[in-house]
Amino acid sequence: MQKNIVVLGTGGTIAGVGASGADHTAYVAGQLGLAELVSAVPQLAAERLQLEQVAQLDSKDMDHATWQTLALRCAAWLAQPQVGAIVITHGTDTLEETAWFLQSVLAPTKPVVLTCAMRPATALSPDGPQNLLDAISVAADPRTALQAPGAVLAVCAGRIHAAEHVSKVHPYRLDAFGSGEYADLGWVQDGRPRWAGAAMPPAQAHAHAERALSRPVADWPWVDVMHSHAGVDARRVTALARAGLQGLVIAGTGNGTVHRTVESALEPLQDLTVRLSTRCAQGQIVGEQATLTPAPRSLNPYKARISLMLDLMV
Repeated sequence: MQKNIVVLGTGGTIAGVGASGADHTAYVAGQLGLAELVSAVPQLAAERLQLEQVAQLDSKDMDHATWQTLALRCAAWLAQPQVGAIVITHGTDTLEETAWFLQSVLAPTKPVVLTCAMRPATALSPDGPQNLLDAISVAADPRTALQAPGAVLAVCAGRIHAAEHVSKVHPYRLDAFGSGEYADLGWVQDGRPRWAGAAMPPAQAHAHAERALSRPVADWPWVDVMHSHAGVDARRVTALARAGLQGLVIAGTGNGTVHRTVESALEPLQDLTVRLSTRCAQGQIVGEQATLTPAPRSLNPYKARISLMLDLMV
């Protein structure tokens, strides 16, 4: 029997409204509800969809409370036997962070697919309807759970990405997401997913996932990201530590190198947990670092922040 696909809405450009069809940047995100988004795709009329508006915001304003609510709603829907998969409509700005948070706290046994748009719904040629249709096609495909067991996915511009690797790589073009040095998991072609390569290994949730779902977000550890760059002012490190910062991800230059003034500022801060990433868009830190511990799994700085935050939920 065909199972239901639950579509959870969080706002974003895909639900954005502009003054005219020519407005691709001067629009307000998160204005249309899920029913309006789905009605713009006639091909979805035959699908068994259940809709829930979890949030309605511009994803640049995404926060921990919305993450927790979204994860809890995902968990509740995934536990229902008549539900086969979840699709989440999301803004592009922080989609990669939400995807990695959900991956870290859920490791779902059914497909969870995020999608988005680079043009508002009122654009002369919006990309949201096709992206939504593609995402639902991926979610409904019986091979998805076999190709990406336990994985949270992102689908945009016909490309299928894993939450661990996906990043927004362009501020304007429709094909705005990439997986860096990692290949796409597949593509949506003529309405059907085409999977590339062997299946992914099963994903695992973070050891502290349950704490993230049950602990008030006000009690989550404070973790920030700091970029190393020419002329960086290391006083920020000391000020943040004095204010109660518990974890810090350093986005280092090149192969994880860090300005000497930042290294000096970190030395006396024994209670501050630090992880090292790189600000380079591709690649990973190679070799052993003498002073700082590299972020796990070659995560970019923003996903490394999420993992460190979960690590500190003791």
